[in-house]
Amino acid sequence: MILHLVGPGPGALAAPEIAREITGYGRRVEVILAPETRHFIGPAAFEDRIVAEPSELPEAVLFAPATAGVLARLARGLDGGFAGARSVFVAPDLDPFTAKHPAVKENLALLRQDGCRVIAGYEEGMASAGEVAAGVLGGLGGPMNGLRLLVTAGGTHEPMDSVRFIGNRSSGKMGLAIAREAVRLGARVTVVAANVETEEPGTETYTVETAAQLRAEVLKHAEEADALVMAAAVSDFTPAAPVKEKIRRGEGGLSLELEATADVLKTVRERFAHLFVVGFAATHGDPVGDAREKLGSKGVDLVVGNDISREGIGFGADENEVYVVSREGERFVPRASKTDVARVILESLLEEMSKERQG
Repeated sequence: MILHLVGPGPGALAAPEIAREITGYGRRVEVILAPETRHFIGPAAFEDRIVAEPSELPEAVLFAPATAGVLARLARGLDGGFAGARSVFVAPDLDPFTAKHPAVKENLALLRQDGCRVIAGYEEGMASAGEVAAGVLGGLGGPMNGLRLLVTAGGTHEPMDSVRFIGNRSSGKMGLAIAREAVRLGARVTVVAANVETEEPGTETYTVETAAQLRAEVLKHAEEADALVMAAAVSDFTPAAPVKEKIRRGEGGLSLELEATADVLKTVRERFAHLFVVGFAATHGDPVGDAREKLGSKGVDLVVGNDISREGIGFGADENEVYVVSREGERFVPRASKTDVARVILESLLEEMSKERQG
């Protein structure tokens, strides 16, 4: 059980979402509201999670939001009624002036020395609900605990001139969903994001634009990773001679010469034999054949195939339907949210990695 103590502060408005997200990952949450918190939010927002006293010694205690006063009491041992909990997390809710105060900095340092996990973001108020939930779930560990996962997301853009590019419709939602689920399952996640508007809380994110930039970042971080999930849609071609200025409209048409981009998966497999690699195959029609061909030609360990011609799944959509193809067979994942699909992909990754270790 995780005990969530909600203190008085603007961050209390995000507390119900934090509790819901943690519960969604199979953890039981009990919530205690500080008396002053009711000025910000009421018990009804927490459904049936409100308690006067915890029903048992919690596995973890979360103070979110944690005011400067709460931080001081914790740091000085004045709020230690849950010392038996295996883990203590605090999500400070501070204004910039308070966050820079020497006493507050000292209290945060003392908490870290005592093994308390401070969830960042406090210099401009409390971290987002997603960041807090990721910090707690990742800190408690899970089936991916200790695994270093590298994920690519989004779609690359190849410049034609100073204002135009060749690109694709990938939104990055599938890759970010995989990164999000992996963090909550305990993995250390690095994301290489191509033209994605948001960063996934709890990850280390590097932004890129082109296929060449994505390749460089992947090769840079692959050495330290245990597994790579190549969810990004990488351009197969790039303009052979991009123009530095804007190409002006002429009387006739425009001819554009393209050249092939480097094969990222092939290069990764050649350089990092230790790395477990998951590829993606976006096709029109039944994706199993293309996924199995890619499994062999790229030398990867799993390929996720999906039919992007179907309405409501694939690029830009919130749902997907895929086949997860391995050397021994394929696993069909019927239409579901990309979050649910991500969980199945990660389950398959863990299963295949376990087989490799046993073999």
